[in-house]
Amino acid sequence: METIVFLDHGTIPAHISLPRPTFCHQWQQYDTTTPAQIIERLQHATIVITNKVVLDSHILAQLPQLKFIAIAATGTNNVDLNYCRTHNIGVANIQGYATRSVPEHVIAMIFALKRNLAGYQQDIANGEWQRQQQFCFFTHSITDVAGSTLGIIGNGSLGKAVAALARAIGIEVLFAEHPGANQCRDGYHPFEQVLREADIISLHCPLTSATNNMIAAPQFKLMKPSAIIINTGRGGLINEQALIDALLSQQIAGAGIDVFTQEPAPMSNPLIAHSHLPNLILTPHVAWGSDSAIQALVNQLIDNINSFHQSTHKNRL
Repeated sequence: METIVFLDHGTIPAHISLPRPTFCHQWQQYDTTTPAQIIERLQHATIVITNKVVLDSHILAQLPQLKFIAIAATGTNNVDLNYCRTHNIGVANIQGYATRSVPEHVIAMIFALKRNLAGYQQDIANGEWQRQQQFCFFTHSITDVAGSTLGIIGNGSLGKAVAALARAIGIEVLFAEHPGANQCRDGYHPFEQVLREADIISLHCPLTSATNNMIAAPQFKLMKPSAIIINTGRGGLINEQALIDALLSQQIAGAGIDVFTQEPAPMSNPLIAHSHLPNLILTPHVAWGSDSAIQALVNQLIDNINSFHQSTHKNRL
């Protein structure tokens, strides 16, 4: 009988129905798990479910019964995949489940920033309308979304889905080639050219050693002063202090950020410290989290576990 342990079940909202595997098993779940609790909770586990709990080689070496890791997310940077391959531990992630939720979040942020909705709401709350003594007032620039150019970094399922929605509302799309690439693949444009030409940049690539701080001070200097940047990928893709510097110096016009280098973000994080900025929209890593997307995620999660038990290797990495 398999023993299945879900280390961070609290990442799944209570109103979402989580099915159970179809084979005989023991099930244990914890809302949260600290690093100090992992080994004890997984001593008898043959299958572990983790969303964000880190399973590195040091931890995995102490879990000889572990046979399979079901990641309850697309990102895999919290699991040592090389160790798992070497020691015959199966790993599967979730794929293609948020291709509606994330793109809609991106488009919502684009409209909010291009039309400066947060800035106008702040002004109304602060009494600016009454001070202006006009039927309307224009303290922030309002720019059209249609006719703008969107540069997308990352051409996976989410990047493609964002492109499809963007084109539907009249936005031109440019896919960026990898930074430093000598040649561009068909359908791609040089990375720095995209930064220069785009009115909007949206990030949809994984966080790796090559993409860490991919957008920092030199890249912001290339962008238009009227440009905005959206990050629903991974927090480390953007240097957070460099982003704040770019906003304060008006090197760029706005930013929508759903992911942070540390989550939950501490109050010392420069984005949190400057969350009052009218051209900075912050959301707590929820772009993926429409009800339909989360239900699709948990259904696929259990499918992956059933597939492991049946040796059919769905979504194996």
